[in-house]
Amino acid sequence: MTFEQYNKFCASLPATTHVVQWGGADVWKVGGKVFAIGGWGEQPAFTFKVSEISYELLKSRPGLRPAPYLASRGLKWIQHYAAPGLSDPELKDYLQYSHHIVSLGLSRKKQQELGVNQA
Repeated sequence: MTFEQYNKFCASLPATTHVVQWGGADVWKVGGKVFAIGGWGEQPAFTFKVSEISYELLKSRPGLRPAPYLASRGLKWIQHYAAPGLSDPELKDYLQYSHHIVSLGLSRKKQQELGVNQA
């Protein structure tokens, strides 16, 4: 996934906001809470929140790792940083799921205000 594709996909998710922070990283939020971080080094790196089970499954796959800084504090975040990593469809699924689990952590009032999780 290219950086442009990442930003376009994250922008397509409900009630998202975008800021550039932490040394030029593209940070995507829902309800003011971070769900995805995209930054550049030698190659694009995309960081996202996952479930405990996904964390255990993904943390040792080639091209993926526990997210620097976040995972060292006990948070379940994965960073896709190199090939083979995830396919673009898999990465989109994890970004969408990250958006969902972060939005579930918002108050019911905030979720209603943003129009998320209203099914």
